[in-house]
Amino acid sequence: MASFTVEKRQLKSGELRYKATVFVKKNSRIIHRESKTFRKKDLARTFGRNRVLELESKGVQINNSVPLGVLLDRFMNDADLWNKTGRTKRYVIQMLRDCDIANIDSNQLRTSDLIEHCRNRRSAGAKPATVYHDIAYLRSVMKKATPVFNINANYPIFDEAVPVLIDMGLVGKSQKRTRRPTETELDRLKEGLKARQDFRSNGKTRIPFLDILDFSILTCMRIGEVCKLRWEDLNEEHKTIVVRDRKDPRKKEGNHMIVPLLAESFDIAMNQPKTNELIFPYNPRSVTAGFQRVRNSLGIEDLRYHDMRREGASRLFEKGYSIEEVAQVTGHRNINILWQVYTQLLPHKLHNKQKNKAR
Repeated sequence: MASFTVEKRQLKSGELRYKATVFVKKNSRIIHRESKTFRKKDLARTFGRNRVLELESKGVQINNSVPLGVLLDRFMNDADLWNKTGRTKRYVIQMLRDCDIANIDSNQLRTSDLIEHCRNRRSAGAKPATVYHDIAYLRSVMKKATPVFNINANYPIFDEAVPVLIDMGLVGKSQKRTRRPTETELDRLKEGLKARQDFRSNGKTRIPFLDILDFSILTCMRIGEVCKLRWEDLNEEHKTIVVRDRKDPRKKEGNHMIVPLLAESFDIAMNQPKTNELIFPYNPRSVTAGFQRVRNSLGIEDLRYHDMRREGASRLFEKGYSIEEVAQVTGHRNINILWQVYTQLLPHKLHNKQKNKAR
C-alpha cells in the first residue's frame, strides 16, 4: 500500500521548502521510500499523489533507476549510513539535494552533467577544492546505490569524468595552508581575549579564553578535543591525558589516545575549577566565535583557530622534538601528513635549537 507525506522545512536563507515522501508498505514493513523537495506545497502534494497512483498501478520496480535526489534522500534516511557520515559530507550531500544535478536519473549521469554542475558551483564562488568534495561524496553515495538500495547508478562514469574535471580546472586539491600567527598577533589576541573574558566575568558562563588558547597551542589539540577532555582521563602522576575518539579518517569511533601534557599545559588543566566532569566544559563553537570576534576587531586577517594546532606542532619541531614524538602529541597516524600540513617552521627559530644543543 502506497502513501505520502509532505514536510515543511526552512533553509538558512529563510526560504521554505516542502519535501514529499512516498512510502510503500507490505505486511506493515516499509519496502520502498522516496522523496523529492519542492518550492511550493501544492507541487509537493501533486508529486505525492501521482507517485502513489503510479506505484499502486505498476508496483515497486526492484533494481530500478531514480533521480539522484531520490537516491540522496534514501542515503540520508538510512540510519546505518547517515549516522556514520561526517559533518562535512553531510553538508555537501544536503547541498547537492537542492542542486539541478539532483534531477538527473541515477543511471543516466554523464560527464557533461558533472561538468555543468561544477561550472555552476564555480560561478557561485566555490573553489576547485570545494567542488571536488561534491564529486567525491556524490560518487560515494552512488557507489552504494545498488548493493544497499537496489537502485541502478552509473557511478563508473566518475573514472572518466574526474581526470577531465581536473584538466579543466573545475576540481582540484586544496592548497597547503602555512599560516602561523606572529608573536605580535598572538600578544594582541591575548589582550583582546582577556578583555572579552573580563567583560563577561559576571555572566553565567565565563569562558577562560586565555587558558584555552594557550592549552590549544601547547597540546596541538583541536578545539573540539579540548572541550571534551575529562578529569577522569587525566593522569596526574604521568602528566598525560586520554583524548577520546580522536579524529582518524580510517576509524570514526574508539580512537582513544594517551597524550602527554607538555610544558605548562598540565598546570593550565589543573588550575581549572572541578565543577564539571569536563576540564573545559564549554561549547567549542562559543570558544571559536569569541576568538573570531576578537580577531576581526583587531583586523587580523586570514587566521583561523585551527591554525593554533599548526603553531603548536611547529613549535615542537623548532624545540628539537622528532617527528615521531610530535606525532604522539598531535595524534597523526600518517607522519607525512603531519610534516606536510601541520608544520611551518620559522628559519630564525632554528638558532634557539642550536643554543639548546650547546647547553
